[in-house]
Amino acid sequence: MKTNDLKFNHMIFERMIDKIYPSKEDFYKLINTKKRIKIYLGIDPTGPHLHLGHATNLIVLKEFQNLGHEIILLIGDFTGRIGDPTDKLSPRQPLTKKMIGDNLKTFKAQASKIISFAGKNPAKLKFNSEWHGKLKFEDVLKIAEHLTVPQLLTRDMFQERFKNGKTVGLNEFLYPLMQGYDSVAMDVDVELGGTDQTFNMLVGRDLMKSLKQKEKCVITTKLLLSKTGEKLMNKSTGGLINLDDSPKDMFGKLMAMDDNAIFVIAELCSIMSDEKIKVLKNEKNPRDAKLKIAEEIISLYHSKKEAKKSREEWIRIFSKKEISEKWEELTVAGSPSTIYTLRRAGIPSNSEAMRLLSQGAVEVDGKIVKDPKEERKPGEKIRIGKKKFFKIK
Repeated sequence: MKTNDLKFNHMIFERMIDKIYPSKEDFYKLINTKKRIKIYLGIDPTGPHLHLGHATNLIVLKEFQNLGHEIILLIGDFTGRIGDPTDKLSPRQPLTKKMIGDNLKTFKAQASKIISFAGKNPAKLKFNSEWHGKLKFEDVLKIAEHLTVPQLLTRDMFQERFKNGKTVGLNEFLYPLMQGYDSVAMDVDVELGGTDQTFNMLVGRDLMKSLKQKEKCVITTKLLLSKTGEKLMNKSTGGLINLDDSPKDMFGKLMAMDDNAIFVIAELCSIMSDEKIKVLKNEKNPRDAKLKIAEEIISLYHSKKEAKKSREEWIRIFSKKEISEKWEELTVAGSPSTIYTLRRAGIPSNSEAMRLLSQGAVEVDGKIVKDPKEERKPGEKIRIGKKKFFKIK
């Protein structure tokens, strides 16, 4: 059976989905034998914003909603207090109940930019404190019987911690069990999440087999990654494009992205056709392609009117140079590194320079630079933050 046999948006399915467990064939069988499946996406409110890193999953979830299936957005208000240890090389700082409550206040409104909580087939919003908060220690022990220590030790992140002599908290060790139990509590057919959630989601699949005698499919989606494999949306390194950013801010952040990264955004955070993206990749001027992609993204998450307005504003300010920039000459010898150049420009310390670089606050000739070792050349224009402009001499 092929993907085309489904009434699913073939373009989105192929472009955004990475793998299906146990197999595509099992998933297709499920879709074709059940009139209405129950599929969920879980998000821990460890920060107050949903961002483009969440958009891919929400777009795929929307497709299932359009097909009439039951979709659930699960807020991990209980699991979020521990924090998912995925990709974390040191323990997370635990969050209080109040911090979690503050973070999730606008999650529904942000998710509503993509999925719908009204209409004929409204999405359901659930919170996993509903069941985790009621479990007794005896219940946890019974659930834990269905997992083994060697099974948990196979997790790459735990192995990396052990290798570097760092600790793994018992609460972190239990996190996959807690996330896995969400599937059992809601009795779902499918769980959706990024490839970084594969381990946790497969634990849930195992628990469904043991506790419900039911096969659960797991769909993993592609992550927003740079050419070097770094996450494009990362709270710890800055540069997040949030779903509740103003159209103007969102447009500006998109235009500041690396030329190659913008196409990753187009493929995984928009519903642009493959043909249109292919044409844009062949544009002679990368800026023209970025303008069109940024406008498409703003149209999707805000409106066409706001997208047009944001584009015109960006062109007016940045393209026509209608700003009061005063480019000071900065004299340096040879081809200095970026971090040395920043220090020469008056940045007081290496740590402050590194912070500015990691937050995407340094641009060279209109492109964000993050590599402190990258060499600078005479004639280049460097913008540091919003008020410092230098031309290398």
